Amino acid sequence: MKFSDYNISPLIKSQLEKLGFKKPTDIQFKAIKPILEGEDVLAIAQTGTGKTGSFVIPILHKLVAKTHKNYKGVRCLVMVPTRELAKQNAAVFREIGSETSIKTFGLFGGVEQEQQIRTLNNGIDVLVSTPGRMFDLISQGHLDISQLEFLVLDEADLMLDMGFLKDIQDVLKHIPKKRQTLFFSATITKKIKTLAYTLVRDAIRIQISPQNPVAENIDHAVVMVEMDDKRFFLENVLKEYDENKFVVFARTKVRVERIVAAMERVGIKSEALHGGIEQKDRFVILDRFRSGENRVLITTDVAARGIDIPSIDYVVNYDVPDNPENYVHRCGRCGRGNKRGQAISFCSKEEKPLLEAIEEYTGEDIEHYEMSLAEYKDVLKDTDDGSYDWKKLIEEANKEDGSFDEWKDK
Repeated sequence: MKFSDYNISPLIKSQLEKLGFKKPTDIQFKAIKPILEGEDVLAIAQTGTGKTGSFVIPILHKLVAKTHKNYKGVRCLVMVPTRELAKQNAAVFREIGSETSIKTFGLFGGVEQEQQIRTLNNGIDVLVSTPGRMFDLISQGHLDISQLEFLVLDEADLMLDMGFLKDIQDVLKHIPKKRQTLFFSATITKKIKTLAYTLVRDAIRIQISPQNPVAENIDHAVVMVEMDDKRFFLENVLKEYDENKFVVFARTKVRVERIVAAMERVGIKSEALHGGIEQKDRFVILDRFRSGENRVLITTDVAARGIDIPSIDYVVNYDVPDNPENYVHRCGRCGRGNKRGQAISFCSKEEKPLLEAIEEYTGEDIEHYEMSLAEYKDVLKDTDDGSYDWKKLIEEANKEDGSFDEWKDK
C-alpha cells in the first residue's frame, strides 16, 4: 500500500510525495487506518520505525477535514518527555502539514515565555509540549485545552522514567473525556500498561516487536578495545569514513568533552551535546548537525531518544551503555525509517558484563569484529595524537606469546 492509496487530504498527499515518502513503515501501515477511523490506539514499536508519522499524518487529515473557526484553543496536544523531542515533533507536523492551514507550536521551558504566550494567543491547532511549561501557562490562563480533540503521549515509557506520571494524570483534569487518545511507547511494561489503560478506551493495540529489538535495517557489531585506546580507534573510524555523519555516545558529559578534545588534537572537528549545555545552545548544535555543518556529534544518552536525523550513517558506542534498552535506542539513531544504518560498539574488558546484558536483552549474540594483533597495532601506529606512547604498548604486546584475545585480557 502507498500513501497515495489512503483516503487523506490531497494537500497532505502532495506534501508526502514532495518529501519522498511513498510507502508507510510497518507501524504507520498498522496505525494510520484505525486513527483515521477514530479509534484510540496503544502502539508499541522500537525506535526508528516511523512512530511520529503514524500519528502526524492521520491527525493532520482529521484537523483539516473538520475546522473549528470559533475556537482558538488547542485541538491536539502531543505530550513528550524532552525539549528536543518537542521541537522535533512540531517540525514534523509543520513539514507534513505545510500545504494546510494547520498551525503547530512546540512548547518547552528554557526560553522566555512572552513570545510563547503571543503565539498561543494567535491560535494554535497542534501543541507539542513538555509538561512543565505547559502547566505553567495553563495556570496563568494563557493556554486553553478545554476542547481538545486529540491527546497523544509520545515516548510514554521515557516520560514515566523521567517522573512525569503525575503530570500525565493531571492533564486529564483539563481536557474533555470525549477525545481520541493515542499512546506510543518503545517498550511495554506493567507500569506502561496500567497508565495506558487509564487513558485509552477500547484501544486498538499495535505491537511491532521483532525477535531482536534492534531494527532489522541496522547492522550492529562490537570490537574489543582497551579503554585507553578507544580514542585512537574512534580517530581511525572517523578518518576512514570522512564524508559520513556520526553520532558517538559516551557515558558522561565529562567523557564527552574529553573525546571532543582528543578529536581536536588529531584535526577532527566534532561537537559535544549533553545536559550541561544550555538548551538554546543544544538546539543550535543539533541544527548544525542536521545541516551538515558538523558531521560528528559526541553526546551522552540525552540524544539516545528524540533525535530524528535521517542522514546519520553511523552510530558509535564509545562506551557500552549501562542500560540495555539504551543500546537499542542509541543504535536507532541511524537506520531511520526504511534506510540502512551501521552501529559499532567499542567494548573494553571491564565492560564485558554490560555487553552480555545487552545480548541477553536483544536475544542474540552481537556480531564481533575480530582483529588480529597486527591490525590492532596498526590502528595505534596510525594515530596523529602525539600525547600517547604507542611504542611502549606495542613492545609490551610483542612480549606475549599467546593469541590476541589473551593479550586483550591481560
